[in-house]
This record gives sequence, structure tokens and C-alpha cells, in this order.
Amino acid sequence: MSVPHTPAVLTPLPAEWARTVTTVVMPTYNEAENLPMMAEALMALPLEGLRLLVVDDDSPDGTGRVADQLAEKYHEPGRPRVSVLHRTTKEGLGRAYAAGMARAVEDGAAYVLQMDADGSHPVGKVSEMLGVALSTGADVVVGSRYVPGGTLSAAWGAHRRLLSRWANAYAGTILGTRLRDITGGFNLWSAAALRSLDLDTIDSAGYSFQVEAKYRALRAGFTVVEVPIHFEDRTVGESKMSLAVQLESVAMPWRLRAKEMRSSGGRAR
Repeated sequence: MSVPHTPAVLTPLPAEWARTVTTVVMPTYNEAENLPMMAEALMALPLEGLRLLVVDDDSPDGTGRVADQLAEKYHEPGRPRVSVLHRTTKEGLGRAYAAGMARAVEDGAAYVLQMDADGSHPVGKVSEMLGVALSTGADVVVGSRYVPGGTLSAAWGAHRRLLSRWANAYAGTILGTRLRDITGGFNLWSAAALRSLDLDTIDSAGYSFQVEAKYRALRAGFTVVEVPIHFEDRTVGESKMSLAVQLESVAMPWRLRAKEMRSSGGRAR
């Protein structure tokens, strides 16, 4: 079930909520310049239970070494704050997220937050998203660019804005969902929802992971709430949106739709 939601100001959270074990899963590939700033901003949040798990795909620029240094810097006895999952090959954003989210749940996270390392997702919204989940019982909280109050960076040109809107409308129409930002990558998940998704069986290797995971959650009956965010453009580094990733994103909604129809005997739900 998709539920639009305009939350009240929820920061700072009650102490009990702030202690909720919440792991930010942050895939990286050549993000050595961005990662220290992101880690510092996250560790400064008034969330005692917040952890950061960096999932690095053997970045040539040394991001993995930077992540290890950050793990040492923010280490506190009895309170793990930053950890690193080193992967030996670059298999795509979706595979990195699936591996990191599964590890986070295994390590005891009650909630897992997907977040990019490039600064496009607002750190200041993390507490609010956790507060919305805890106060409403939502299973998934989507940081949405396209609900009222959501905004995009002024650096985005008209073509990029149109393409993003079209991608959401395209996937949403094919899959029959009412989510405004089904392609967005700033999402908070309950551990229960992630266990139900069976992350090892997700097909998407690239950005279409965002669509497939949300679609599965909706089909399983989990409550998905959207909250408005400001989406900023990256200032350092380059986008990893290759042609192959774009083609997978175009094909994935149809693959999910076909799979759904097969499982329901040829009847779309």
C-alpha cells in the first residue's frame, strides 16, 4: 500500500527512537573525495543507533582504503559506527545494495537506509525518515522528489528533469503503482520488509534495483510512505549510469510485469 505523507518536524527524535539500530548502506565506486564528508555528516546526527556500512566495489581511486580509515576514526568500544564491506568486482549498484542490506540485517539493524555517497541525498532528512517509520509503522519510507514539497537541484536542466519524470511515469504505469518516485534511491526499509524481499533473488544489477525492490514490497502488502526531499546534484565525481544500466532500467518493469502475470495465471493484479 502506497501512502502519501507530509510529516511534521521530527528532529530531534525521542531518546528511545534515536537509539534504534539504523544502518545506512552506502555503495561506493570511486567516491574517495565524497565519502569523508558524507561520513562526517552522518556521524554528527543525534542518532545514537546510527551506523554506516560502506559497500565498496574495489574502487581504483582508493575509496576502500578511505572507508577503512573512517572505520578506525569513528570506532567506539562496544559501539560499531562505521564498517566496510569490500567486494572484489564491480557488479552494479543493485548487487552492491542487496549485499549491503543483507549484511546490515544480519548484523542486527532494525532499519536500513539506502543512500548515495555523492551528496545528492540530504543527510538532514535521515532523522525525519526514521521518525516517520516509527510513528506511522510504515515498512518503507521513500525520500521523494515528486511529492508536494519535493524539489530538484537547480543544476538539473530541462532534459534531465523530463527524463526523470518520464522514467517514474513509465515504470509506475507499467507496474500499476501510485508511487510518485519509484525510481528514487533514498529509501528507509524495516528489517522485516527486507527479509520478506529475499534480496538474493532480486534480478536487477543496476539502478532498476530501486524499482524492483519497491514493487516487490508493494506486492507483498507492505506500507510505503513518501516524504519530500530536495535532491542535489553531485559536485565531485562522475555518474555511473552506463548504457547497459539504462537498457536494464527500460526492460525491468516489463520483466516484473510478465513475472507477475505468470505467477497469477496470466491475470494482472
